[in-house]
Amino acid sequence: MDTVGIRELKTHLSRHLKRVRSGARLLVTERGRSIATINPVEAPVDVDWAHQLVAEGRAHWGGGKPTGAKRPTKITGKTASSIVLEDRR
Repeated sequence: MDTVGIRELKTHLSRHLKRVRSGARLLVTERGRSIATINPVEAPVDVDWAHQLVAEGRAHWGGGKPTGAKRPTKITGKTASSIVLEDRR
């Protein structure tokens, strides 16, 4: 595990994150003391359930990004933002 001081990390954050993205683990130190570790994210979230729905014919996917509903649901009553604003009063 590589060690990097907090000042060096702040100064060259992009460079160090690029190293982490490629699999390196960093030990962050402040005045010679270990304060944190930066590790790459584990494997992506399991989406087998989505593939299963497509295989069963219960969902359809054409390979692109989702476009949303063709007929969006109409919001009736109060919106979430108005409820939050009302709650803050």
